[in-house]
Amino acid sequence: MLAVSAFVLVVPLAAQAFLGLAWLVFGQGRAFGQYSASASAYDLPEGVAATHLALSTLLLIAWLLHRYVHGRDAEWLVSVQPGWRMRYLVVCLGLAAVVLNAALWASFVLGAPDFGPPQPGWLTFLLVLLITSPLQAVAEEVFFRGYLLQAIGSASGRAWVGIVATALLFAFFHGSQSPALFAHRFVFGLLAGWLVLRTGGLEAGIAAHIINNLFAFGYALFTGGLAATKAVSEITWAKAAFDIAGFALFALVAVWMGRKFNLATTTPQLAQK
Repeated sequence: MLAVSAFVLVVPLAAQAFLGLAWLVFGQGRAFGQYSASASAYDLPEGVAATHLALSTLLLIAWLLHRYVHGRDAEWLVSVQPGWRMRYLVVCLGLAAVVLNAALWASFVLGAPDFGPPQPGWLTFLLVLLITSPLQAVAEEVFFRGYLLQAIGSASGRAWVGIVATALLFAFFHGSQSPALFAHRFVFGLLAGWLVLRTGGLEAGIAAHIINNLFAFGYALFTGGLAATKAVSEITWAKAAFDIAGFALFALVAVWMGRKFNLATTTPQLAQK
Protein backbone atom coordinates (compact mmCIF):
# COMPACT_ATOMS: atom_id res chain seq x y z
CA MET A 1 0.00 0.00 0.00
CA LEU A 2 1.27 3.44 -0.96
CA ALA A 3 0.56 5.01 2.43
CA VAL A 4 2.40 2.31 4.38
CA SER A 5 5.36 2.50 2.00
CA ALA A 6 5.50 6.25 2.45
CA PHE A 7 5.51 5.80 6.24
CA VAL A 8 8.38 3.30 6.10
CA LEU A 9 10.47 5.47 3.77
CA VAL A 10 9.70 9.06 4.73
CA VAL A 11 9.58 8.99 8.53
CA PRO A 12 13.05 7.44 9.11
CA LEU A 13 14.60 9.74 6.50
CA ALA A 14 12.94 12.77 8.07
CA ALA A 15 14.19 11.72 11.51
CA GLN A 16 17.75 11.51 10.22
CA ALA A 17 17.39 14.87 8.49
CA PHE A 18 16.15 16.56 11.67
CA LEU A 19 18.90 14.89 13.70
CA GLY A 20 21.45 16.07 11.15
CA LEU A 21 20.30 19.66 11.55
CA ALA A 22 20.38 19.32 15.33
CA TRP A 23 23.88 17.84 15.16
CA LEU A 24 25.13 20.82 13.16
CA VAL A 25 23.79 23.18 15.82
CA PHE A 26 24.30 21.22 19.05
CA GLY A 27 26.79 18.48 18.13
CA GLN A 28 29.77 20.27 19.67
CA GLY A 29 32.37 18.21 17.88
CA ARG A 30 30.82 14.80 18.58
CA ALA A 31 30.70 12.20 15.81
CA PHE A 32 27.27 12.10 14.17
CA GLY A 33 26.79 8.39 14.87
CA GLN A 34 27.42 8.86 18.58
CA TYR A 35 25.25 11.96 18.74
CA SER A 36 22.42 10.34 16.76
CA ALA A 37 22.36 7.25 18.99
CA SER A 38 22.22 9.36 22.15
CA ALA A 39 19.54 11.67 20.75
CA SER A 40 17.41 8.84 19.36
CA ALA A 41 17.41 7.20 22.81
CA TYR A 42 15.92 10.44 24.20
CA ASP A 43 19.04 11.27 26.21
CA LEU A 44 18.91 14.66 24.47
CA PRO A 45 15.85 16.89 23.99
CA GLU A 46 16.64 17.38 20.32
CA GLY A 47 16.15 13.64 19.86
CA VAL A 48 12.61 13.94 21.19
CA ALA A 49 11.99 16.86 18.85
CA ALA A 50 13.46 15.05 15.83
CA THR A 51 11.36 11.93 16.41
CA HIS A 52 8.13 13.87 16.90
CA LEU A 53 8.75 16.16 13.93
CA ALA A 54 9.57 13.16 11.73
CA LEU A 55 6.29 11.50 12.71
CA SER A 56 4.54 14.78 12.00
CA THR A 57 5.38 14.30 8.32
CA LEU A 58 2.50 11.81 8.36
CA LEU A 59 0.25 14.86 8.13
CA LEU A 60 1.84 15.78 4.80
CA ILE A 61 1.70 12.18 3.57
CA ALA A 62 -1.99 11.88 4.44
CA TRP A 63 -2.82 15.21 2.81
CA LEU A 64 -0.94 14.44 -0.41
CA LEU A 65 -2.56 11.03 -0.79
CA HIS A 66 -6.01 12.30 0.10
CA ARG A 67 -5.76 15.28 -2.25
CA TYR A 68 -3.91 13.89 -5.26
CA VAL A 69 -4.75 10.17 -5.20
CA HIS A 70 -8.36 10.41 -4.03
CA GLY A 71 -9.12 13.97 -5.14
CA ARG A 72 -10.58 15.14 -1.82
CA ASP A 73 -9.88 18.19 0.33
CA ALA A 74 -7.88 17.81 3.54
CA GLU A 75 -10.76 18.89 5.78
CA TRP A 76 -12.49 15.56 5.07
CA LEU A 77 -9.63 13.80 6.85
CA VAL A 78 -10.72 15.31 10.17
CA SER A 79 -14.50 14.99 10.41
CA VAL A 80 -17.73 14.64 8.47
CA GLN A 81 -18.57 18.29 9.18
CA PRO A 82 -15.97 18.60 7.50
CA GLY A 83 -13.04 20.22 9.35
CA TRP A 84 -12.19 20.70 13.00
CA ARG A 85 -14.88 20.85 15.68
CA MET A 86 -12.76 22.84 18.09
CA ARG A 87 -15.14 23.12 21.05
CA TYR A 88 -15.56 19.36 21.14
CA LEU A 89 -11.79 18.86 20.85
CA VAL A 90 -11.10 21.16 23.80
CA VAL A 91 -13.73 19.43 25.94
CA CYS A 92 -12.29 16.02 25.03
CA LEU A 93 -8.82 17.17 26.05
CA GLY A 94 -10.17 18.04 29.48
CA LEU A 95 -12.08 14.77 29.77
CA ALA A 96 -9.04 12.75 28.71
CA ALA A 97 -6.84 14.55 31.23
CA VAL A 98 -9.18 13.57 34.06
CA VAL A 99 -10.08 10.03 33.00
CA LEU A 100 -6.68 8.84 31.78
CA ASN A 101 -4.84 10.39 34.72
CA ALA A 102 -7.28 8.69 37.11
CA ALA A 103 -6.66 5.34 35.39
CA LEU A 104 -2.90 5.91 35.62
CA TRP A 105 -3.03 6.63 39.35
CA ALA A 106 -5.35 3.68 39.89
CA SER A 107 -2.74 1.45 38.26
CA PHE A 108 -0.27 2.47 40.96
CA VAL A 109 -1.87 -0.18 43.19
CA LEU A 110 0.22 -2.59 41.11
CA GLY A 111 3.34 -0.72 42.16
CA ALA A 112 3.87 3.02 42.22
CA PRO A 113 6.90 4.47 40.42
CA ASP A 114 9.60 6.14 42.48
CA PHE A 115 9.01 9.87 42.19
CA GLY A 116 12.11 11.94 42.71
CA PRO A 117 13.93 15.05 41.55
CA PRO A 118 13.45 15.78 37.84
CA GLN A 119 16.04 14.59 35.39
CA PRO A 120 18.76 17.07 34.34
CA GLY A 121 17.51 19.54 31.76
CA TRP A 122 13.90 18.63 32.55
CA LEU A 123 12.53 22.07 31.68
CA THR A 124 13.93 21.90 28.15
CA PHE A 125 12.56 18.38 27.74
CA LEU A 126 9.17 19.54 29.01
CA LEU A 127 9.03 22.47 26.59
CA VAL A 128 9.94 20.18 23.69
CA LEU A 129 7.22 17.74 24.74
CA LEU A 130 4.57 20.44 25.04
CA ILE A 131 5.39 21.79 21.58
CA THR A 132 6.03 18.64 19.55
CA SER A 133 4.11 15.82 21.24
CA PRO A 134 0.63 17.16 20.36
CA LEU A 135 1.70 17.63 16.74
CA GLN A 136 2.98 14.04 16.59
CA ALA A 137 -0.25 12.70 18.09
CA VAL A 138 -2.40 14.67 15.65
CA ALA A 139 -0.30 13.43 12.73
CA GLU A 140 -0.60 9.78 13.75
CA GLU A 141 -4.37 10.04 14.20
CA VAL A 142 -4.85 11.83 10.88
CA PHE A 143 -2.71 9.21 9.11
CA PHE A 144 -4.13 6.07 10.73
CA ARG A 145 -7.70 7.03 11.62
CA GLY A 146 -8.20 9.89 9.17
CA TYR A 147 -6.66 8.56 5.96
CA LEU A 148 -6.02 4.82 6.29
CA LEU A 149 -9.29 4.02 8.05
CA GLN A 150 -11.24 5.72 5.27
CA ALA A 151 -9.14 4.17 2.50
CA ILE A 152 -9.29 0.61 3.83
CA GLY A 153 -12.91 0.90 4.90
CA SER A 154 -13.95 2.19 1.48
CA ALA A 155 -11.92 -0.43 -0.40
CA SER A 156 -13.34 -3.29 1.69
CA GLY A 157 -16.86 -1.90 1.98
CA ARG A 158 -16.79 -2.63 5.71
CA ALA A 159 -16.03 0.00 8.34
CA TRP A 160 -14.91 -2.63 10.86
CA VAL A 161 -12.22 -3.85 8.47
CA GLY A 162 -10.74 -0.36 8.40
CA ILE A 163 -10.86 -0.10 12.19
CA VAL A 164 -9.17 -3.46 12.81
CA ALA A 165 -6.58 -3.05 10.05
CA THR A 166 -5.52 0.42 11.16
CA ALA A 167 -5.36 -0.67 14.80
CA LEU A 168 -3.06 -3.54 13.82
CA LEU A 169 -0.83 -1.27 11.74
CA PHE A 170 -0.75 1.32 14.52
CA ALA A 171 0.42 -1.29 17.02
CA PHE A 172 2.94 -2.93 14.65
CA PHE A 173 4.59 0.38 13.78
CA HIS A 174 5.47 0.93 17.45
CA GLY A 175 8.26 -1.61 17.06
CA SER A 176 9.41 -4.48 19.26
CA GLN A 177 7.02 -5.02 22.17
CA SER A 178 5.61 -7.66 24.48
CA PRO A 179 2.16 -9.19 23.81
CA ALA A 180 0.64 -7.10 26.63
CA LEU A 181 2.08 -3.86 25.27
CA PHE A 182 0.96 -4.79 21.76
CA ALA A 183 -2.56 -5.44 23.07
CA HIS A 184 -2.49 -2.10 24.89
CA ARG A 185 -1.73 -0.25 21.65
CA PHE A 186 -4.01 -2.42 19.51
CA VAL A 187 -7.03 -1.83 21.75
CA PHE A 188 -6.28 1.90 21.83
CA GLY A 189 -6.37 1.81 18.02
CA LEU A 190 -9.66 -0.09 18.04
CA LEU A 191 -11.25 2.41 20.41
CA ALA A 192 -9.90 5.39 18.46
CA GLY A 193 -11.36 3.91 15.28
CA TRP A 194 -14.68 3.22 16.99
CA LEU A 195 -14.75 6.83 18.17
CA VAL A 196 -14.40 8.00 14.57
CA LEU A 197 -17.59 6.14 13.68
CA ARG A 198 -19.54 7.15 16.77
CA THR A 199 -18.53 10.84 16.81
CA GLY A 200 -17.94 11.46 13.10
CA GLY A 201 -14.39 12.70 13.51
CA LEU A 202 -10.91 12.42 14.95
CA GLU A 203 -11.19 14.88 17.83
CA ALA A 204 -11.79 12.40 20.67
CA GLY A 205 -9.04 10.04 19.52
CA ILE A 206 -6.64 12.93 19.10
CA ALA A 207 -7.41 14.20 22.60
CA ALA A 208 -6.77 10.77 24.14
CA HIS A 209 -3.55 10.35 22.16
CA ILE A 210 -2.20 13.78 23.14
CA ILE A 211 -3.01 13.40 26.83
CA ASN A 212 -1.72 9.83 27.01
CA ASN A 213 1.63 10.82 25.51
CA LEU A 214 2.03 13.98 27.58
CA PHE A 215 1.30 12.14 30.82
CA ALA A 216 3.54 9.19 29.94
CA PHE A 217 6.56 11.34 29.16
CA GLY A 218 5.68 14.11 31.61
CA TYR A 219 5.68 11.74 34.58
CA ALA A 220 8.83 10.12 33.19
CA LEU A 221 10.73 13.34 33.86
CA PHE A 222 10.26 12.64 37.58
CA THR A 223 10.37 8.83 37.61
CA GLY A 224 13.58 7.79 35.91
CA GLY A 225 13.83 9.92 32.79
CA LEU A 226 12.53 9.96 29.24
CA ALA A 227 15.20 7.57 27.98
CA ALA A 228 13.98 4.83 30.33
CA THR A 229 10.37 5.32 29.24
CA LYS A 230 11.37 5.38 25.56
CA ALA A 231 13.15 2.04 26.03
CA VAL A 232 10.11 0.28 27.52
CA SER A 233 9.18 -2.72 25.37
CA GLU A 234 7.03 -4.68 27.79
CA ILE A 235 4.37 -4.16 30.44
CA THR A 236 2.35 -6.55 32.57
CA TRP A 237 -1.12 -7.69 31.56
CA ALA A 238 -2.46 -6.06 34.71
CA LYS A 239 -0.98 -2.70 33.71
CA ALA A 240 -2.39 -3.11 30.21
CA ALA A 241 -5.82 -3.84 31.70
CA PHE A 242 -5.80 -0.64 33.76
CA ASP A 243 -4.79 1.46 30.76
CA ILE A 244 -7.32 -0.20 28.45
CA ALA A 245 -10.05 0.37 31.04
CA GLY A 246 -9.10 4.05 31.11
CA PHE A 247 -9.24 4.29 27.31
CA ALA A 248 -12.62 2.52 27.23
CA LEU A 249 -14.10 4.75 29.92
CA PHE A 250 -12.89 7.85 28.11
CA ALA A 251 -14.36 6.56 24.83
CA LEU A 252 -17.77 6.10 26.43
CA VAL A 253 -17.69 9.57 27.99
CA ALA A 254 -16.51 11.11 24.70
CA VAL A 255 -19.40 9.51 22.80
CA TRP A 256 -21.86 10.72 25.44
CA MET A 257 -20.42 14.23 25.17
CA GLY A 258 -20.63 14.04 21.39
CA ARG A 259 -24.35 13.44 21.68
CA LYS A 260 -24.64 16.45 23.97
CA PHE A 261 -22.91 18.49 21.28
CA ASN A 262 -25.27 16.98 18.68
CA LEU A 263 -22.31 16.10 16.47
CA ALA A 264 -22.89 14.94 12.91
CA THR A 265 -21.70 11.35 12.42
CA THR A 266 -22.31 11.03 8.67
CA THR A 267 -21.39 13.22 5.73
CA PRO A 268 -24.03 15.72 4.58
CA GLN A 269 -24.60 13.70 1.40
CA LEU A 270 -25.27 10.50 3.32
CA ALA A 271 -27.39 12.28 5.90
CA GLN A 272 -29.76 13.46 3.15
CA LYS A 273 -30.38 9.95 1.79
